[in-house]
Amino acid sequence: MLETIQNMDGSMLIKFQSLSIHDSLTPIVKIYTHLGDTGLMWIVIAVLLLIFKRTRKYGLLMLVSLALTYLVNNLLLKELIDRTRPYEVFDKVQRLIEKQRDPSFPSGHSASSFAAAMCIYLNGYKRYGIPLLLLALLMTLSRLYVGVHYPGDVVTGAIIGSLMAWLVYKVYDARQEALHPAKHRRR
Repeated sequence: MLETIQNMDGSMLIKFQSLSIHDSLTPIVKIYTHLGDTGLMWIVIAVLLLIFKRTRKYGLLMLVSLALTYLVNNLLLKELIDRTRPYEVFDKVQRLIEKQRDPSFPSGHSASSFAAAMCIYLNGYKRYGIPLLLLALLMTLSRLYVGVHYPGDVVTGAIIGSLMAWLVYKVYDARQEALHPAKHRRR
């Protein structure tokens, strides 16, 4: 069963790469995918949000979402599942960046991207949440493009990041309701 899933995942990745890789696009995708290394792009955005009083709440919630996602995704699931990278299994997968040091499943880049973007979106800042969700989607696609993740890795990472952001949102919302019940009911 697992071998069948891996073969389907590998076939989808190979097909995606055959349709998307283009010499003029590759340098841009490589730069963009590296912006997600260690969640750097999202951490920078969160820190920028912390600077201004009006957006400080969003920056803090984004950092909490990123930290929770890192714990669940990178420290727990990646180590438990220990999935081999696709370029180590399938000869036709083109690895366009350096070999990765950690396991493939689930994608940390996808998880952190969706944790950050969903955090902003769920907390009512949709004007910026939708563009950030598009950036998160591009990050997940970049991981397929450069050949370091299976489609299942990035989809699962996106789901985990989204769930962690939702959890942070729910906890924050419940806390706000407990602290300010009258104000919360008017929303």
